Amino acid sequence: MKLTVRISLKKSILDPQGEAISNSLKSIGFENLNSVRQGKIIELDLNENNPDRALEVARSMCNKLLVNSVIENFSIDVEPV
Repeated sequence: MKLTVRISLKKSILDPQGEAISNSLKSIGFENLNSVRQGKIIELDLNENNPDRALEVARSMCNKLLVNSVIENFSIDVEPV
């Protein structure tokens, strides 16, 4: 089963990479840009047929290793079988 984990900084955390991207885009003419937040996408392919179990395993992976819960949020999308 394929899952997509989207990880982003919490709103209260400064995002210097996002700011650098924003500044670069503005410097090449995209002046209507309000802000940019940069994040990560992790694609998982689990040997699991049960969507609920796959989601449970992916959440465990996020909580134990993939996500720094102090500064990051995450969401998980499960691709239909």
